[in-house]
Amino acid sequence: MTASASDEKPYNLLIHSARQVVQVVSNGARLLAGTDMGQVAVIQHRFDVGGILEGVSVVVNSDGMIAAVGYDKEISTRYPASEFKQVIDATGQCVLPGLIDGHTHPVWAGDRVHEFSMKLAGASYMDIHKAGGGIYFTVDHTRAASEEELYVSLKERLNLMLKNGTTTAEVKSGYGLDLENELKLLRVLHRAKKECPIGLSITYCGAHAVPKGMTAEVATDEIIKDHLPRIKAEIDAGSLQGRFLERGKAFGMAGNFTAEELSYLGGAEMGAEVGATGISHLEEISPEGITKMAAAGSVAVLLPTTAFLMRLTPPPVRKMISGGVAVALGSDFNPNAYCLSMPIVMHLAAVTFHMSLPETLVAATINAAASLNLAHSHGSIEVGKVADLLLITAPSWEHLTYQLGNASLIATVVKSGAVVYSENN
Repeated sequence: MTASASDEKPYNLLIHSARQVVQVVSNGARLLAGTDMGQVAVIQHRFDVGGILEGVSVVVNSDGMIAAVGYDKEISTRYPASEFKQVIDATGQCVLPGLIDGHTHPVWAGDRVHEFSMKLAGASYMDIHKAGGGIYFTVDHTRAASEEELYVSLKERLNLMLKNGTTTAEVKSGYGLDLENELKLLRVLHRAKKECPIGLSITYCGAHAVPKGMTAEVATDEIIKDHLPRIKAEIDAGSLQGRFLERGKAFGMAGNFTAEELSYLGGAEMGAEVGATGISHLEEISPEGITKMAAAGSVAVLLPTTAFLMRLTPPPVRKMISGGVAVALGSDFNPNAYCLSMPIVMHLAAVTFHMSLPETLVAATINAAASLNLAHSHGSIEVGKVADLLLITAPSWEHLTYQLGNASLIATVVKSGAVVYSENN
């Protein structure tokens, strides 16, 4: 890869000579479900009439938006290289949309490596929870940490996500469990949204667990009466996770729901009925839940890392897809599932959830964008969308999932038309 830079140019970035540009969708689709998840739009390099190999180009305008996608000769005629601030020779590389992580808990203090050892010895999640571990262990350490300490660790984690190809992530609070500490976590997340190059979709998750010394009813009343008005007035979290979707709508929050992780409670049905945009986990979803989610258009945000680490029964992904549910993926990054790499998540989804390679890419791009109400601007390489891009050095895009955990494949990460990571720097 070679690059040149200049400041006063009408276009931000030209990527040329790529082996493939993987658009994912090329027709403006905002969501793929059913058999459509098995097809991705790809522009492949080709031999021209003279027998010379011609690559594929992407043009990014001065606003960081995709202005054109096409074969090199056509693009070079319309957009001379001299008009670009930066030019990247992508010979031998494939260009993909930036990956979107649909479910994370990235702001907390206190690791739980000791619990990993307990799980390996046979302890269940609830065994650890009853012993004072799990969420409550993290809550205690997070409450004791300062905002600056939390921000520093969050920034490190987000930078690692970026290097692993994630350009946008849904990020939750939830390790405060009282109003002041939830506000603290949301302030940290909003600071990161302003200062870090990765895109963030922030979710208030104050109902992550029932606080110690409270009943679920008392905690629910406190969240509705105290938390939501203060959060809307002071922080404005973009979405709401938990059992308060209808109340959250009154404060302008979108629905982001967790259901059926450890047992069946009818949460998928309830989430679909109240219009949740995304519903996560779903290991124990019922056939009726699948039907209702498909009818409502709620996106299933599945978390193979968690199912793998906790040795849970995998969600019925094939039944969801055949039933018309749009499937997205998330890492569920948290101290109980320490994975910052969406390519690893995609690999696990392929192997443990029996998803095809195209399905994993769709789930980590356009469908994950849809779960966050971002599919109009993110999740595919189409004219008019935000230029969030990955350049990988590989014969084809499938290697991103195929080569388990090989982050060295990722040569360049582009966020909003600017190079934010390069293997050469």
